[in-house]
Amino acid sequence: MFSKIIKSSPVIIGCLILAGCNSTETSQTLDVTAQQDAATTPAIIQGKCPRVSLRDGTSFYRAYTRGGDGDPSKITYQASLADATRSCTASGDDLVVNVVAAGRLVAGPQGKAGNVVLPVRVAVVDKVTRNVLYSELTQTPVALSGSNLTAQFVFADPNVRIPAGSGGETEVFVGFDTGPTR
Repeated sequence: MFSKIIKSSPVIIGCLILAGCNSTETSQTLDVTAQQDAATTPAIIQGKCPRVSLRDGTSFYRAYTRGGDGDPSKITYQASLADATRSCTASGDDLVVNVVAAGRLVAGPQGKAGNVVLPVRVAVVDKVTRNVLYSELTQTPVALSGSNLTAQFVFADPNVRIPAGSGGETEVFVGFDTGPTR
């Protein structure tokens, strides 16, 4: 009997292989449109994608109660940006940069639970001419809650557009902006 099993094992193995090739499970089928979309989106080498930096003096933001500017006991909240990164794709004659920054919000002595709106600006500057190629102020909502009144947040601006050939000649800055809207 054992010899019959040994002799028929190539047939059994062949049937198992063919059964695996004829799987009807949809998760194993090829998605041709997804492959075509990936092929038409030009990949950008990160070396051509401009670096993102936190500009000096813009990585911290403090808000005070009315008339309490500069008084540590009158701080309602303070926020900080700790790290920033980016990714790039080509879109026609533009380089589209997705700028992302991680931050933290902490209530001060006068703070309370609730929603806080933080003014975060992304700016792109030409290194040679110092011209501003892009500048956008985004009002970023962050919720303070819980017993310790702290929150971590992620800011993203996925639509930073600059001329395609300027990736290596530009600097991208992200930070808090308390000045007038530009």
